[in-house]
Amino acid sequence: MTFDFELLYSLLGRLIIVIIILIIILFIILLVFGKIFLKRGIVIFPKFLLFIIDTLYSPFKSIARLIKLDDHLIDDLSIQIRNDINKKKFAKIPANETLIFLPHCLRHKDCPATLQKEGVNCTCCGLCSIGVIKKKAEPKGYKLYIVPGSSFVKKIVMENKFKAVIGVACHEDLNQMMMLLSDFCPQGVLLKKTACYETKVDVSEVLKLINSKD
Repeated sequence: MTFDFELLYSLLGRLIIVIIILIIILFIILLVFGKIFLKRGIVIFPKFLLFIIDTLYSPFKSIARLIKLDDHLIDDLSIQIRNDINKKKFAKIPANETLIFLPHCLRHKDCPATLQKEGVNCTCCGLCSIGVIKKKAEPKGYKLYIVPGSSFVKKIVMENKFKAVIGVACHEDLNQMMMLLSDFCPQGVLLKKTACYETKVDVSEVLKLINSKD
């Protein structure tokens, strides 16, 4: 009895087509529910949506680019859903068990701070918003880190015991950090302006999270 390779290839081809169609259907479902959530602030099946996004993140981003949609929509939706899901639990975790990650790109171009093994050592010189956030956060017990990349985040996470995290970053970096630290009640704030340095964040949004534990 000979094995029918043509039948096997035919079945594999059909399976691939079914998978592609399923991914497209899930992408459409995500867009529909995502627009409802982003416009009205209503979370419908949040855990299901997060599961879909986490599982099919790369294909969804590729589809969005292919049809010329803003692929930041996927990141925005994921960030906002995680913020909403974790909000109440986050507020109950003490400040001294919460880490804050700020991107080094918030720094002013004339920043006098130096890079240490745990990130940038802010001197609170007043040239950027980092010092403002640091002065409010550290007296409450938060551990604040100004990091130049994900490798620093992973190292800091491994060396600290914590139960919650606040992150500030651009769309993709923030979403991936929140996905990585999804077990630690992450709360994220998007940058309002992105660049290599002198980026901007809504400081009031960060302080709102910092003060939510009072």
